[in-house]
Amino acid sequence: MLGGRPVAIVLALLCAAQFMVVLDVSVVNVALPSIQDALDVDPRGLAWVGNAYALTFGGLLLLGGRLADLYGHRRVFATGLAVFTAASLAGGLADTSGLLIAARAGQGVGAAILAPATLTVLTSAHPEGPRRTRAIAVWTAVSLAGGTAGNLIGGALTQYLSWRSILLINVPIGLACLAAVRRIPAGPGRSGDRLDVLGALTATGGLAALAYGVSGSPAAVAAGCVMLGVFVLVEARFTAVPLIPYALVRARAIWLGNVAMLLAGACLNPMWYFLTLSMQDVLGYGPLVTGLAFLPHTLLTMLVGLRVTPWLMRRAGDRVLIAAGALIGAAGFLWQSRIAGGHYVTAILGPAVLISLGGGLLNTPLTVTVTSGVTPEIAGAASGLMNTAKQAGGALGLAALVALTAGPGGGDPAGLAEGYGRAFVLIAAMLAGVAALAVALPDRRDRTPATADKPAGQEHAR
Repeated sequence: MLGGRPVAIVLALLCAAQFMVVLDVSVVNVALPSIQDALDVDPRGLAWVGNAYALTFGGLLLLGGRLADLYGHRRVFATGLAVFTAASLAGGLADTSGLLIAARAGQGVGAAILAPATLTVLTSAHPEGPRRTRAIAVWTAVSLAGGTAGNLIGGALTQYLSWRSILLINVPIGLACLAAVRRIPAGPGRSGDRLDVLGALTATGGLAALAYGVSGSPAAVAAGCVMLGVFVLVEARFTAVPLIPYALVRARAIWLGNVAMLLAGACLNPMWYFLTLSMQDVLGYGPLVTGLAFLPHTLLTMLVGLRVTPWLMRRAGDRVLIAAGALIGAAGFLWQSRIAGGHYVTAILGPAVLISLGGGLLNTPLTVTVTSGVTPEIAGAASGLMNTAKQAGGALGLAALVALTAGPGGGDPAGLAEGYGRAFVLIAAMLAGVAALAVALPDRRDRTPATADKPAGQEHAR
């Protein structure tokens, strides 16, 4: 609990940092054609401008979550913010695609440290109940708005300044947040515990290999599976402080909810990539018009997430809202798959209403589900696991969907529309899977609390 601290100011600071982290998932999308022309990047390499960020972000989130538990919230928050800001500066000054991708990976490292700390501070500061639900609703709405606003901001900056400005804009924001970091409570810490670096490396390497492999390399898929198997073995047998505590694995609401979160991330994160390319390659929009075309996504998502969903959560079960949101979003993506030959109202705005309504409905109850019943000692791990599921799902989903769109169809607008349409249909199918998983989630009254106890024999795993 924050006690006498100005909770609203702390929440604003947390949301500002989270907005910046999520913004950079999507802010490069509108600028991708400009980056491709300026740095001569091939299509598969272009996807890695986004995936380098998503994979390091997703792969290291488990480690980032544990850092907040072990070394204190304020210290970890400030460290992540500093790394993210420095990497943004390096990316904005990069003059080759390799340097840009490396800088994006550096941003992902900073984001992996920063993002779990924001949710950890939030859940630690608000007890379970309406206050926490409202705070999570604000945090979630800001996160969703960051993804949608990234396209608008990226379009305006790319049109009037340069693609470099989409990264350099993080520098003054990051410095302003660092100046206010004293507002963040120090939080508990257990710095005597050893950090599970091997687990973090095998998780990140495994996810990166899988993402590379699903785009056409069976050997990389096999290597990724092996590394993830090693990660599971390390977590179960060879570390005293696992990145995923046994309590999180034991609670059905948490592990099943995170599977649903992974699938949702594979749908909602890559959509910005494909929608951006659809608008520019199929409908012929420029960067600024593309960014403006995303404005309804931003406004509707925030409206639903901030106002509608918290109200509905007081009257309906979380799993009902998750399933309903997933099915509404799936209908939107099926409509979106018919983008060829359409005008803005039928090709973008109509689907946007359903996609934004679905995303706004499912994200807050799903976030509440996977963070409820968690004690403060493992709150960082729970936050890291949730963010890992979302970002890893986005990276794996993007890699798979890029491979899907690379099939027959040609490079003309009609052929590209056919490929992007296949991607949107597959996204709709995955959202239907999220709805099916939601039905299997336990009711709020039946959720098993996740406490920081250890399984038999865990105390000897050193």
